[in-house]
Amino acid sequence: MKPVRTAARAMLASVFVISGIRILINPGDNRVEVARRVTDHVGPLLEKIDPRIPSDARSLVRIKAASDVVAGLALATGHLTRPSAAVLAAGLVPTTIAGHPFWSAAKEERPGHETHFLKNLALLGGLLLAAADTEGRPGLRYRTSHAASRSKREVKRAVRTAKREAKIAAMSAAAARRLPG
Repeated sequence: MKPVRTAARAMLASVFVISGIRILINPGDNRVEVARRVTDHVGPLLEKIDPRIPSDARSLVRIKAASDVVAGLALATGHLTRPSAAVLAAGLVPTTIAGHPFWSAAKEERPGHETHFLKNLALLGGLLLAAADTEGRPGLRYRTSHAASRSKREVKRAVRTAKREAKIAAMSAAAARRLPG
């Protein structure tokens, strides 16, 4: 299963790496204008958090592209696969909302918006699967619950051992008192 998983991650990540590099090289005015549908709402929130954070559309588009490249490369190479898939999934949502608003009242007459929306939805599904994939190893939830139960068993064992040793010590002390001299 490992070769299939590795190939699938590389194929899934390639879309994000290639498009991220293209956007980093040339963000394009059209792409920035499309992104304004989301960045106009997010920008003021970012300014409230910290005024040093860039909040203009062009900077946010480049930041998102850089995160796509880094997370895509991490996913493709098998490093931090679950967090990188989660980062890509989180970035895909605003991209889809901004790029394919076929449900809005101000509908653009561009054919294929529904198809591109469904493609992004399929990519999101693949990223969610990659984010949840533990590669057959126990996940953090399983390991923590079993560590807690294992600790509980060890404490019970230690208590039993301590009681047994205290009983033996008490019996030894009583026997020692009965000895002459």
